[in-house]
Amino acid sequence: MSKPIVTINPATEETLDRYPLMSDAEAGDAVSQCHEAFRSWRLEPAAERAKIIKAIGKALRDNKEELAELMTKEVGKLKSHSVQEIELCAGICDWTAENGPGFLEDEEREVENGTRGIITYSPIGVIYGIQPWNFPAYQVIRYSIANLMAGNGVLLKHAANCTGSGKMLERIYREAGLPENLFTVLTIDHDQSDRIIENDLVRGVTLTGSPVAGKIIGEKAGAKLKKTVLELGSNDAYVVLEDADLEQAVKMCVMGRVYNNGETCVAAKRFIVVDALYDAFKDAFVEAMKAVKTGDPFDEESGLGPMAREDLRSDLHEQVEESVKKGAKILCGGEIPDGKGYYYPATVLGDVEPGQPAYDDELFGPVASLIHAKDQDDAMRIANDSRFGLGGAIFSKDVKKATELASKHFDTGMVFINGFGLATPNMPFGGVKDSGYSREHGGFGIREFVNAKAIVVVSE
Repeated sequence: MSKPIVTINPATEETLDRYPLMSDAEAGDAVSQCHEAFRSWRLEPAAERAKIIKAIGKALRDNKEELAELMTKEVGKLKSHSVQEIELCAGICDWTAENGPGFLEDEEREVENGTRGIITYSPIGVIYGIQPWNFPAYQVIRYSIANLMAGNGVLLKHAANCTGSGKMLERIYREAGLPENLFTVLTIDHDQSDRIIENDLVRGVTLTGSPVAGKIIGEKAGAKLKKTVLELGSNDAYVVLEDADLEQAVKMCVMGRVYNNGETCVAAKRFIVVDALYDAFKDAFVEAMKAVKTGDPFDEESGLGPMAREDLRSDLHEQVEESVKKGAKILCGGEIPDGKGYYYPATVLGDVEPGQPAYDDELFGPVASLIHAKDQDDAMRIANDSRFGLGGAIFSKDVKKATELASKHFDTGMVFINGFGLATPNMPFGGVKDSGYSREHGGFGIREFVNAKAIVVVSE
């Protein structure tokens, strides 16, 4: 018999719960049942689907405290950040319910010789989502709500350490009025997951994870000619130019690095500062990072909770040590503390150069890479000197200049000007290069897994 999924509180190292794995037959039945539910759901008018999406948003708010507490227990994020995450999720539901039907309306176009063309956006079937642990609710909401709005069925394989959060979302969706089996959490292992991808009733696959995982899932889905949406993390550059507001830049850069315990794909990771402001920024940034208090994620005074798993902390520390071996300097933090919990302090590395993990790779935790640039052009060169391209930021009092740099010169999917952000319901979310492809939010996700069908009326 397969070992059950065991969830552990990363702040206390205590076992939270155990969840038995599905048998292959149970997993296959879940796919079939989701497909059957889809066959009815796809015929529901978009306006009726929107009503249930709206109800899911309300149900998320009604269950906010219970869900936020479980999320914090499962992955160690600050309780306040869990609450903010659920509010974002409810906002996504509200925006999708209000705007989603418009993205699915038929379009008419005149075709040659006066014949009439109609474009319809038809749902395609069951969409399989493989999601990570760092945002236990948002990662699920991001793909599932758009696809439910489109008329598809949805399956979820959540990260093992937040299985409870996934199961609670399943309950919330159902209690909000979503038809039975239309959204199902699969408690399965990797081999079973591969068979879900191969199942003929599964029409699309979406993954948020590492580039390594993305290549594997993309290949497996591609072998079956199934479309994928991949969001694969990043090494986001926050560029601080000579005319930046120093106080604002430091504040936003610290927030961007430690928010969600630094375990965010679109977090600030590389801090590229031009020569004219480098020393002043370094001094202020290091002091501000030193001041971040690590502690119990339920304590309102804590600014940083534990990392989600012990192996993640070990991997991060190895990246720090390897960077130091190759010339980086620890300006603060950088040591694993004693005691219970998978805590890691807010850390800043200086003298970061190519060839070090701190420069080349994604550091998924509260470690900042401080990089010295000569000037604006050098800063943008360094920002783009990465195999990743999810998010980034530019700090400058000249907003017109910064916006032009973002538009024409920043090779990344999202750019923030003079601030830090995560996601907003009405703006596209996604990256380029090794950060993946395709887009979610802003209506883009609603059309990722639909059939843009051409109907040509030759004679009325």
